[in-house]
Amino acid sequence: MIIAALVLAAGVSQVDYRFDQVKRNVALNDVQVAPGHHAQSGDKVQTGWFSYALIASDHYRAKFEIFASTNVHLAGGAPGVILTLERGKLHAMFDKITGNEPRVVETPGALLAVRGTQYEVEVDRDGRTNLKVFEGTVEVRSQLQPQIPVFVHAGETTNFGRQEPPQVHPMPNDHGPGPQQHGGRDHPDGGGMQPPPPQGKMPPPPPTGKPGDHH
Repeated sequence: MIIAALVLAAGVSQVDYRFDQVKRNVALNDVQVAPGHHAQSGDKVQTGWFSYALIASDHYRAKFEIFASTNVHLAGGAPGVILTLERGKLHAMFDKITGNEPRVVETPGALLAVRGTQYEVEVDRDGRTNLKVFEGTVEVRSQLQPQIPVFVHAGETTNFGRQEPPQVHPMPNDHGPGPQQHGGRDHPDGGGMQPPPPQGKMPPPPPTGKPGDHH
């Protein structure tokens, strides 16, 4: 149930992170954090219920929206790792870059390579991954077929896992343009669905008299 955001770059031992936005209960190494705080490689970030954090890494020109009930390790362990998602959901945003240095996200079952895109990725307790692409293209290299990449374009989604190869489908029409357009940065819960308003009484029916009848 782990997803790691990787950058294929050498010689970077420490990565600096900045909390641009914090909503409600967000802890850095079990201590409540505030906007403007900085973090380093190896730090742990946890969000509570209905909580949210926007974390930026200027070095890698990347931002991560961390949604509610999510556990994250920053640059945890392996060389080149920017971020490890242990549980929950994030929205990754990468600036466009030049050259041949792709930025890769490692999930249980596949690698996701990008060069400037926006996508949402979520890993469940069984290690099954759901990917939704909002901008650009993500190249998915499954462990089951590493020599045959699958390209997921904007407006498409895919599910995959350790024993399940990726299959691309159109994104449902009711999903919308992505978390940040639906208030991900403005709503602590990441812009999730809101409950319907309480049901009131139905308005009375219109009068049934003949037209022109006045009493």
